[in-house]
Amino acid sequence: MKYVLFVCVDRFINLSAEQRAELPAAVEGWVSEMESRGIRQFGQELEYASDATTVRVRGDELLVADGPFAETKEQIGGFDVLECADLDEAIEVAAKHPVAKFGTLEIRPFRQA
Repeated sequence: MKYVLFVCVDRFINLSAEQRAELPAAVEGWVSEMESRGIRQFGQELEYASDATTVRVRGDELLVADGPFAETKEQIGGFDVLECADLDEAIEVAAKHPVAKFGTLEIRPFRQA
């Protein structure tokens, strides 16, 4: 099954200097492991939610706004597309992600056609 793993973080979280320095290598280790297992298909870090543009159409009116859809403390900071046997494997993969220790990881299955 295909899943998207949303990596949600509070960009103002108080990590120590050591934690911040170790994070890129920890994430790269997770990426390498999941790619070698054939699980991670694609992923990308996103710009901050403050750089988002929200688009709505109401009737004939196009509404474009700067910023994210929702004002929340945690925002989606990146995503990974996973190919897992089932939800249990997706949970195991998410639990190994370094951001799971201080952020939130949301697993969402792709809708089956």
